[in-house]
Amino acid sequence: MIIYHESSKTFHLYNNNISYIMTVLPNGHLGNLYFGKRIHDREDFSYLLEMKQRPMTACVYEGNRKFSLEHLKLEYPVYGSSDYRYPAMEILQENGSRISDFTYVSYTIAAGKPKLQGLPATYTEKDEEAQTLCVKLKDEVTGIVLELLYTIFTQRGIITRSARFTNEGTSSVHLLNAMSLSLDLPDKDYVWMQFSGAWSRERHVKERRLEQGIQSVGSIRGNSSHEHNPFIVLRRPSATENAGEVMGFSLIYSGNHRMQAEVDTHDTTRITVGINPQNFDWKLDCGESFQTPEAVVVFSDKGLNGMSQTFHKLYQKRLARGYWRDRPRPILNNNWEATYFDFTEDRLVEIAAKAKECGVELFVLDDGWFGARSNDYAGLGDWVANRERLPQGIKGIADRIEEMGMKFGLWFEPEMVNKDSDLYRAHPDWILQTPQRHSCHGRNQYVLDFSRKEVVDCIYEMMYKILSEAKVSYIKWDMNRSITECCSAALPADRQGEVFHRYILGVYDLYERLNTAFPQILFESCASGGGRFDPGILYYAPQGWTSDDTDAAERVKIQYGTSMCYPVSSMGSHVSVVPNHQLNRKTPLHTRANVAYFGTFGYELDLNKLSDEEISEVKQQITFMKEYRELIQFGTFYRLKSPFEGNETAWMTVSEDKKTALVFWYRERNVVNADFTRVRLQGLDPDLIYRNEYNETENYGDELMNLGLLTTDCTAGEPTSEDEPCTDYESRIYVLTAK
Repeated sequence: MIIYHESSKTFHLYNNNISYIMTVLPNGHLGNLYFGKRIHDREDFSYLLEMKQRPMTACVYEGNRKFSLEHLKLEYPVYGSSDYRYPAMEILQENGSRISDFTYVSYTIAAGKPKLQGLPATYTEKDEEAQTLCVKLKDEVTGIVLELLYTIFTQRGIITRSARFTNEGTSSVHLLNAMSLSLDLPDKDYVWMQFSGAWSRERHVKERRLEQGIQSVGSIRGNSSHEHNPFIVLRRPSATENAGEVMGFSLIYSGNHRMQAEVDTHDTTRITVGINPQNFDWKLDCGESFQTPEAVVVFSDKGLNGMSQTFHKLYQKRLARGYWRDRPRPILNNNWEATYFDFTEDRLVEIAAKAKECGVELFVLDDGWFGARSNDYAGLGDWVANRERLPQGIKGIADRIEEMGMKFGLWFEPEMVNKDSDLYRAHPDWILQTPQRHSCHGRNQYVLDFSRKEVVDCIYEMMYKILSEAKVSYIKWDMNRSITECCSAALPADRQGEVFHRYILGVYDLYERLNTAFPQILFESCASGGGRFDPGILYYAPQGWTSDDTDAAERVKIQYGTSMCYPVSSMGSHVSVVPNHQLNRKTPLHTRANVAYFGTFGYELDLNKLSDEEISEVKQQITFMKEYRELIQFGTFYRLKSPFEGNETAWMTVSEDKKTALVFWYRERNVVNADFTRVRLQGLDPDLIYRNEYNETENYGDELMNLGLLTTDCTAGEPTSEDEPCTDYESRIYVLTAK
């Protein structure tokens, strides 16, 4: 899949879907020639190096007014030597210079894909699944060696990128910018899509046309953030969900990031993806190396669904790992919105017993079980059971839940501490804080300095003790505030720019150690909901709490946007009480379930408080989810209608053999005397006849895909006494089974 043409110094990475072509330029830098749909290989693509003499351009060689880096498409550009666009790297040297000149040295091609030390990344299980190109460049003045890593997977349109810097010189340098990916595109004819929001409205779809100048999203909060997910899409203006050219860019990282498009005044587009350069300064001593996180770029000529399906399969099967990667997820009941901090062990058992009666498989004890935790002012950091609430500790409550025939899960927030805690009183210097400056709090808590090994070790030992003594099958790992006053008491002044990144490495280290010690525990990540819903965490926790907003109508938007990159199996989704605790909105019980099915599924309420009629409905919901959860979580997913474009939303999932499909349909507001409606389906076998259990009809797959599935209900016209009445926040599921 990787060819090097020595005569033209050209690399061609390709599979059945894509080609990625680059060459060594006359000055030794790497230039990009093409990225897109697969094209035939040839010995020489140098005709793609278009150069013209242009005024006000700095040129590399005397006497040659055409060769300027400003007007070439580059692979990993530097600033200051004729390229005035934003660079992929910046290195501060001992003499104060920031000018670098990395020139080609050699390359290697290896089967499979190497691991990235201390960082999450996609992987292969067999060498034939991918090939990896490592291009070595060197800056002769500083002695810095730069290795650019490119992996192309055998299947689908996937390229992964990262960079590794090694100081083989004689003096220290400071990396001020080290992007994971830079890609120059020959035009700007794209619609930029980002996935932005805030707490409880994460990953809403935002679109605009690219234009000359800078377009970027990112985070400098210390976490990937509720505000801007580390994922962007460029689509051609004519591209739709099911047709047209689309590129998706994703960063496998959980900290500060930047995703940027720069369009110059000649309409060339430069995409850069990586750690946000703001507040980043990594001192690289002689002999030391720095590895950037991995970026993934996906090309699809089958529209947004084609791109999303590629990310889904890659992240589901070759980013998520371990025991739970391929297993349908247990249906759970979490006590948080049922009790908050007000519970006893007997009260929890009472809630769990009703859940067990309904068919729930896992009971999760949320915040409030440890230390002096009766509110959010105290206890964080003291991971020891509160014996007033749990007389026999975590082991006691876990044993009682296990005796019912259910599994037991537990909430932690390991990265945080309250000042009212034994941990803080013993180690007040263990929080991130700036000397002689005021420290901000968030949710009355402070951030532990996970850049320090002794801090991570201490938390690991407390968690290990609990998990090794009690039958804990699931952990909800929360993180309820971003970082402020980012300074570590353990690092010297010239290394304070490393703290944000070292913190994330500490988080990854704790996750890795716990995964290794307890390989069958199911980890679910959480950060006040979706504040760290990113590919980096997915490597350690195969599912994440998608949002603290459990309202069904809002979740349709949140989960729709999330599906652009992340698989259904990664989305934590629960049925909650009404009125909803975030919006005070009332939605029908069947709609709350119909939204929550699209994910891992569970309940966040006390089922004892429901009526007999509602309990009967809950039992039916759980039976349905158990029958279809493998299809929902691991089938091929298609978006059909967007909640950001109208009153209706629709999506569907199809089994691998195309014999079973589920179509989920939602309408936010009720309507009167409405149109006749239908939805064109996707992914079915055109020659199979599908029985529609909801409508009790039979149709060929080509009818359902080309004519559409009829979704008209009693709102089309004047409702009669024979019609089943519709309400706001209506929904339904169509089960299609091939005869």
